[in-house]
Amino acid sequence: MAPGAHADVLVIGGGIIGLAVAWRAAQRGPGNVVVVDPTPGGGAARVAAGMLAPVTELQYGEEPLLRLGMASNERYAAFAAELTEASGGLDTGYRQCGTLAVALDSDDREELRELHAFHQRLGLNSTWLTGREARKLEPMLAPGVRGGLHVADDHQVDGRRLLKALLAACERANVALHRTEAVELLVEDGRAVGARLGTGETLTAEQVVLAAGPHSHLLPGLPEGVLPAIRPVKGQILRLRIPEAYRPFLSRNVRAVVRGRHLYLVPREDGELVIGATTEEQGYDTTVTAGGVYELLRDAHELVPGITELPLVETSAGLRPGSPDNAPLLGPTGLPGLVAATGHYRNGVLLAPVTADLVAEYLATGEVPELARPFAPTRFSPARSTTKAVA
Repeated sequence: MAPGAHADVLVIGGGIIGLAVAWRAAQRGPGNVVVVDPTPGGGAARVAAGMLAPVTELQYGEEPLLRLGMASNERYAAFAAELTEASGGLDTGYRQCGTLAVALDSDDREELRELHAFHQRLGLNSTWLTGREARKLEPMLAPGVRGGLHVADDHQVDGRRLLKALLAACERANVALHRTEAVELLVEDGRAVGARLGTGETLTAEQVVLAAGPHSHLLPGLPEGVLPAIRPVKGQILRLRIPEAYRPFLSRNVRAVVRGRHLYLVPREDGELVIGATTEEQGYDTTVTAGGVYELLRDAHELVPGITELPLVETSAGLRPGSPDNAPLLGPTGLPGLVAATGHYRNGVLLAPVTADLVAEYLATGEVPELARPFAPTRFSPARSTTKAVA
């Protein structure tokens, strides 16, 4: 599409959420779909480890988010297979490997015990292991591991491969990609009608999807109060290489709380080992710091001492988009014509399939799917100030 044309769906933001929504919307059709982003296929998912862990990520009071995450996790195998076919054979790195959450001291063990009891009350599939049983599953774990939870249904995907496949699938589905910024939301008669581009040209649309991550609420032209502030939460992450002689180093995702900080190690089948991630409220800064790298390596060494023998091949940092309650904003906003798909915080990769399905369904039918209703963007409006947080 040439700038100045009209689209049925305009998606502002070409990260994992924006591309997934655009691809699904193009499939649902009829009509044309446009994505506006200076670097489509970028965003936080390029940095993320790609753990698909709705159960081991669960916190108390997050039951609606758990249901959304589990629904997305259940769709992932089919989503990944379909995406590989639609992209012309690109592998997404989807792997059904399970996750092992372990405790390094007695306090952590009691916390994991309580989490296991919570899982049982909710009917979730997690198995309690002694320290010895955990080390039998993963022999590289430190001798001091005191216990663990094995969750067989928490898996992984490679965010970078997934983005590459989504970009190719969008192009093959005739999604138009405009590699420039949306510098202003166009509003006429109280309705979102398109966007002005960094080139000075305009694109009009029947429906606009705002999927710009932590920059979503900063789009000029967006009326005040339509979206809450989406804060950027910095995460630093490391990538190591497991030499052939050391494989298998880890067989599944491993996570723990070390000195009060969440830590995870995600081993890829190609020998990459991802270690993450810090959680820093530092605004829009994406600097990799010596302190962040040191903390991750120190804590990972305490959990898996053998990591010090592995080559460190990459350090990076990204920005997670956090809403006021750390749950996503899905569906129509208070501005007619504007749909939100943002605020996914730590769960953007996990929630990509279900977000794409739910938003595409709304775009096609005008009806908000039941699974999306707890995550209405309007839950933060003053008129609904008594609404309970969902996460």
